[in-house]
Amino acid sequence: MTVASKEQVVRDVIDAYVDAMNRGDIERLRQIFAPDCEIQGVTGTGAFEFAASIWRQLHGALNMKLVIEDCVVEKDRAAVRFRETGRWTAPFLDFDAPTGNSYELVAMEWFEIGNNQVQKRWGARDAAAQARQLGFPVAAGPVKSKEGAA
Repeated sequence: MTVASKEQVVRDVIDAYVDAMNRGDIERLRQIFAPDCEIQGVTGTGAFEFAASIWRQLHGALNMKLVIEDCVVEKDRAAVRFRETGRWTAPFLDFDAPTGNSYELVAMEWFEIGNNQVQKRWGARDAAAQARQLGFPVAAGPVKSKEGAA
């Protein structure tokens, strides 16, 4: 495989990830991620199932959407800067009084791709700005879990 075609495969995987994430399609995300993937986010590090539980909440309660602002691909890795938006319309984590407020923030994610799947994903976003914009009663802290991340 040439470098250009390998980089195109990585970009195709990233585009599929964004499409599935924006639709809240957990089953499609499961196909995009390797069975033994490692996902690291603001809530910790873990396997697909823990991340999927947070992603379900992000869609069901915060109506999250991602737009790629920048994407840099080199060999089997990608760094992506997103504009993330949403609106709080249902209970989320321990917060059960949705304000209806919307949010917009910058999110950054890094990916390692192998065998046409995400092997590792690291994510960082300004959760404090999100909490302020949405009107969470207190700043959201990390979710405690033995298994992992989001």
